[in-house]
Amino acid sequence: MMSLTPPDLAAQHLTPAPEAGEGALLQDLGERVRRARARRGMTRRALAGQSGVSERYIAQLERGDGNASILVLQKIASALGMRPAELLDDPYPGSVEYTLLCALLRELPADTLGRLRQRLQGELGAGSAARTRRVALLGLRGAGKSTLGARLAESRKVPFVELDREIERRSGTPLEELFLIYGQATYRRHEERCLVQVLNEYPECVIATGGSIVAAPTVFATLLSSCFTVWLKATPEEHMARVIAQGDMRPMAGNAEAMEDLRQILLERAPLYAQSECTIDTSGLSTDEAFQSLTKALQGATAEEHITP
Repeated sequence: MMSLTPPDLAAQHLTPAPEAGEGALLQDLGERVRRARARRGMTRRALAGQSGVSERYIAQLERGDGNASILVLQKIASALGMRPAELLDDPYPGSVEYTLLCALLRELPADTLGRLRQRLQGELGAGSAARTRRVALLGLRGAGKSTLGARLAESRKVPFVELDREIERRSGTPLEELFLIYGQATYRRHEERCLVQVLNEYPECVIATGGSIVAAPTVFATLLSSCFTVWLKATPEEHMARVIAQGDMRPMAGNAEAMEDLRQILLERAPLYAQSECTIDTSGLSTDEAFQSLTKALQGATAEEHITP
């Protein structure tokens, strides 16, 4: 791992010596900094002046001798007009088109990115046949993911996976305990590992996801690229009524502002849920009506796959 030495120590060249195996990473990092600086026509002195990192340390970094802290990388990347991750991961070195495309994408709003991804997947045929064999249902609690998912899986004669229950089974820990004792980060690690395992095990299945999966970018990206995703949408009032009708009073317990909280959660997540390839508003629909809408949407998606240009 890279050192987390504070920037003032880094500037004084008091960073620890690289451990075995880190040399290649530091050499690559130094080369990326040097290339980025050269592409922008910046001298080391100019980069030092704009980043606040000493010129001597930048030279050391470019030679592959500088075990930079995260904060130093942040300063250097900012001065170069880049993100720190771009200094650590350069999948297309020297590609102007890739650089320009990344810069363009960073300026687009989330809903535009979602539409663009779907269009590219359609035009490039990015695993569309495989994706429609796996259906992932998204939405808040009370959207009908479990009910409709189980029914859809039965009609398709494929496995039905409730991701949260699968996390509990594979981790041997109740979900509530994962959150309360181990925290959000641990839950996310289990969620990502479990999703990858499910995708590897089941080429065809229906998955009911946790409501917050869209808040984990890496996990959500895996889901979008591997499954046909459907957002089961409903009003906040209907979400709440369904959860309570199931006998779960936890959303209301000790929280007089539960409905307002629910509205805010839905408002924040809506642009992410909307990146799904299909949205079905289940508000006011019976289970049968919602299931008919779901199957109709999936039939339409399957039919589009077989249309040759």
